[in-house]
Amino acid sequence: MAQKINEELNCFVFHMDYLMTTLDRAYPQLDVRIAWDYRKAIANVAPFIGHYLGMSVCYRDFDQDLNLGKHVVKGNRFVLESGHFDFDAISSVFETYGAGELKDNFILIGLVQNKKTAAEFFNDIRKYDTEDEWTYSCDDDGLMKLCEWLVLYSQKMHDSMVKYGFTIYDTSTEREQVFDRIIADIKAEENQT
Repeated sequence: MAQKINEELNCFVFHMDYLMTTLDRAYPQLDVRIAWDYRKAIANVAPFIGHYLGMSVCYRDFDQDLNLGKHVVKGNRFVLESGHFDFDAISSVFETYGAGELKDNFILIGLVQNKKTAAEFFNDIRKYDTEDEWTYSCDDDGLMKLCEWLVLYSQKMHDSMVKYGFTIYDTSTEREQVFDRIIADIKAEENQT
């Protein structure tokens, strides 16, 4: 979806996996290693995301010597793509910038697959994963445990995204048609503003 938004709407994509890996290599003391402790990693990166999003919409109350506001690029568009979000922590930091809520400043899109069973996740991963995917080398038992977790995680993320005003799209079936609808919805929302 992020790639499609990039191609069709000319938005730059920030992949959180890359960002977290870069932060881990540059600042290992932050403990944002994705594969090490998932919960700790997303909790530790949340303040960074909250401040980055806050600074992207509000340029006051910073060190006046920096005068960051004069360097603003109007119409800057980006996609922050991932499943590594602690929305409670991100929002509490973002709100310190006095810019309202995330939903007031960004188009929030949530992709879930709440209509899939663990067995369906398993079959899709085995069918579509390539050697580039870390799940490609998982044994069947390990992959099934991951898929059982994915079912629970998808529901948890759905509930969290609803709480924060995301527009939710289920990609359990007809994924490409859902992606086309999302692009059309984003264009319609942009035309209203």
